[in-house]
Amino acid sequence: MANTLLPPEERNLTPDQVEALDKRRDLGHTFLVMAGQFSVLATVLSLWAWQDLDYSPGWAHPMTYYFFLAILLVVVFGITGLVLRRGMPRID
Repeated sequence: MANTLLPPEERNLTPDQVEALDKRRDLGHTFLVMAGQFSVLATVLSLWAWQDLDYSPGWAHPMTYYFFLAILLVVVFGITGLVLRRGMPRID
């Protein structure tokens, strides 16, 4: 009997497809962890970024560039991780 808690597209998978699904979700979880780590880094960089904007002359604002790069990585890894983790969560 099929598990009715699973989405219809996951009910009749072969063992190889289940393994591929688990690998995809593990990669998605890894990306979500990386997004969390980059959000902590972006929080710390924000302390220096605003000071860098105030005191650095011209276009020389390396901390601000690192801050925006970290924010971009949070968004990219977060969205990618959420997309890869879609479906019924695995219960360990």
